[in-house]
Amino acid sequence: MRLISVMIIALLFYSCQNKSKGLDQPGLVDKVKDEEILRYLKEVEWPRAYREQDTVLLDRILGDDFQMVTNDGEWSNKRLQMERIKSGPTDNDSFKFEIKRLEVFDNGTAIVGGTGHIWTDSLYHIYQSSNILIKRDSLWKAVLSHVSGYKKVTVSR
Repeated sequence: MRLISVMIIALLFYSCQNKSKGLDQPGLVDKVKDEEILRYLKEVEWPRAYREQDTVLLDRILGDDFQMVTNDGEWSNKRLQMERIKSGPTDNDSFKFEIKRLEVFDNGTAIVGGTGHIWTDSLYHIYQSSNILIKRDSLWKAVLSHVSGYKKVTVSR
């Protein structure tokens, strides 16, 4: 857990220092508008990409440098996530992402964290997720995701 925290802080620090081509200029961030865009991306578009096996949408969301740490501690990347959604649709009945932290920084970096709620038949799954996104050429791109605390709970409907 400490290693993941250090990696997230290092990536955030690096992105704060990075002024390379493709990153929007600091000071040009409209935080209110960007928060609305990020909320829609995380609550609507990202789940839709997985549910509908929409590789075009997922390609737009994930940066080419996207990395992910799964609940099992395994590393994944954009290519593996694209293969995952091509292999078959998700089997859940319902999904909702509850944002608990959404913060946009002046340097074009954002953090979106929260709780995923998944319902499948009589099972209710819950997990925690944190995401780092960077605004590149006016588009928000996810560059890092971390999932933890995945739990299954039996519920009656």
